[in-house]
Amino acid sequence: MDTKIIKELLALMDQGGLTELVYEKDDVHVSLSRRQDVVAAAPAVAAAPLAVAAAAPVVAETATAADEGLEHFCSPMVGTYYSKANPEADVFVKKGDMVSQDDVICILEAMKVFNEIKAEFSGEVVEILVKDGDTVEFDQPMFSYRN
Repeated sequence: MDTKIIKELLALMDQGGLTELVYEKDDVHVSLSRRQDVVAAAPAVAAAPLAVAAAAPVVAETATAADEGLEHFCSPMVGTYYSKANPEADVFVKKGDMVSQDDVICILEAMKVFNEIKAEFSGEVVEILVKDGDTVEFDQPMFSYRN
């Protein structure tokens, strides 16, 4: 079984605020659920016969001296990165822009669903680490920023 599918399903649950999701295709059956009374808890995962650990934090600090003072905003899901809403639109953010929490900074497409990704940080975008159309992995650094 491909863990990529489970990660995408977990991300869809988080994006949609779902408490339960069942996925079936061919001989693969995945059933995901989380208790409604637990806020900020990791969803329980049951897959025959595979289980997945809880997701790592989306924002991670860098460890190199060259990047001292910089932090990375990492992808909350697997998907295709887009810097703007459509080909004619302006980019959401560019190098040097100041962003606030809840500002949309990009779109990630996963399973034909276009998800607006919000900053979850306030600060200056120092570098954009991905390009339009790139496939990003879960927890992959996409932006470097400074508070």
